[in-house]
Amino acid sequence: MPETTSQPTTDDVRTRIIKTADELFYSRGIQAVGMDEIRTVAEVSLKRLYAEFPGKDKLIVAVLGERHTIWEHGITLAVDAATTPRDKLLAMYDFLESWFSDTGFRGCGFINAFGELGATSSAVSAAAKQHKQSFQESVIPLAADVVPNTALAHELAAQLALLAEGAQTTAAIAGTPKAAIHARRAAATLIDATIAQNRRNDTF
Repeated sequence: MPETTSQPTTDDVRTRIIKTADELFYSRGIQAVGMDEIRTVAEVSLKRLYAEFPGKDKLIVAVLGERHTIWEHGITLAVDAATTPRDKLLAMYDFLESWFSDTGFRGCGFINAFGELGATSSAVSAAAKQHKQSFQESVIPLAADVVPNTALAHELAAQLALLAEGAQTTAAIAGTPKAAIHARRAAATLIDATIAQNRRNDTF
């Protein structure tokens, strides 16, 4: 029988386009990369590219959506590998340190995209805001496992999320993963202080 060559599926092509765009956007900036260059690097026809993504905005949002999925997966793996509720909160910063240590790290893709296009693209602005809000909300149940007081848990989650966000920006500018280490130490102090506050509240 003659050999048959499998043709790439629509999902395969779409994934390749998103991966290519992500690499180019992240390394050089969104506005510096045109659709024609993405087509060339992804090795797809311009017709096929626009069939998958009728406009650059739609491709940018798809790239950010994939980055959100990867972020959530990385955070979940780190948290699940920890044992105690306190360690699960701190594991987020271990994930950040690993990410910051990657030679290709260029900061948070959402912050980068928002900085470039947030003022002119409502879709990019919404995607960035949703990602940041989603992260903070995901920290709340972890914080609640440490301090059962709802108000304290929400406040702690907000503080820990801000530490993580600040670490991303600092690491991108400084070019070193040390920001994650400092953020982890600050997070430990905040967690312990909140636990102590919760105990004091319980005594009254």
